[in-house]
Amino acid sequence: MKVLFVYYLPSGGVETLNRERCLALKEAGVSCELLYMQQGSGYANIRDIPVYVTNNDQEIKALIEKNHYTLIMVCSDHLFLKRIRSLGYEGKLIYEIQGLGTMPEAERWMQRAHRHVTTYADAIFYPRTPHLASLVEKYIPNFPVYSFHNCFDTNRFKYINSPSISSAPIIGWVGRLESNKNWRGFLEYVFELRKRQPNLVIWMFHDPTLAFTSEKEAFETSCCELGLNEIITCYSNVPNIEMAKYFSMIGDSGGFLCSTSLVEGFGYALVEAISCHCPVVTTDSDGVRSFVLHNQSGKLIDLTNMIDAVTEGIDMLSNDVLRNLIKIQAKNHITYLLNPETYATKFIEMMKIP
Repeated sequence: MKVLFVYYLPSGGVETLNRERCLALKEAGVSCELLYMQQGSGYANIRDIPVYVTNNDQEIKALIEKNHYTLIMVCSDHLFLKRIRSLGYEGKLIYEIQGLGTMPEAERWMQRAHRHVTTYADAIFYPRTPHLASLVEKYIPNFPVYSFHNCFDTNRFKYINSPSISSAPIIGWVGRLESNKNWRGFLEYVFELRKRQPNLVIWMFHDPTLAFTSEKEAFETSCCELGLNEIITCYSNVPNIEMAKYFSMIGDSGGFLCSTSLVEGFGYALVEAISCHCPVVTTDSDGVRSFVLHNQSGKLIDLTNMIDAVTEGIDMLSNDVLRNLIKIQAKNHITYLLNPETYATKFIEMMKIP
């Protein structure tokens, strides 16, 4: 059995997902390859997985003719479904839905995608996320659908004991400088959090190549206006293998990883942090509900109620008993829920579609 995963570029959560599931499926005897249409910062993270970067029809045609894929899974790009069929691929074709942005953005996407999906694909796949389920039911009813949790190997990406580099709690943030990741909400949250916990350090991890110039300028202006320049350190395109060290240091500092997204299909950065004993505080962005249970495996906050959100953040910083319990329960939860062997079993069953 041979599978090709297709996406725009190696970056963000889909890049992490592709690496994780290729390793899980390889252990189950499924050969996996990756096709990205353009280069991206996450390319350097890929090890021991055949990967192609091309948007050329002839090169893609040669690829499918040479490799005889059992299944091709196309993530997000519904236009590619017709394209791959026109290039001669007659095998099983699944359209994968991951994060499509805010709810209005996701709905507009599905309005454009549904005819392409029902015409050219054999089935749909999406992770267990309520808003994606409702959109599929609304726009592509009575069509073969598969849905199960993404996978993550907590034995591979895990806590690293490092020397302490901060005497103050570190608040981390991972994302793109765009509206759905809500960097503005994060800066405002940190600004309010400092009123009750002045000695904070902020680490922000992002990919500047994926941000518009106007957004980067607005970010710098907001940092100045809120007086956060001196405590924020921005890290750009950190290799994934090194992020385990950073998440571990954030956890050891007494801080937490904060996610302020409006809507998420999943949320791999939070999973990675949890696996490194770094607790998480996150907005209820839908996709996180499967693995972040309030005061059990993390904290859920509502930034429209800033007073309560800050109170929850202070509780994570100061309540050592609850904090340590959350760290243990969260790691156990994702280890069970996102088990790679379970994912591989369900994926192989999905490959049996007529």
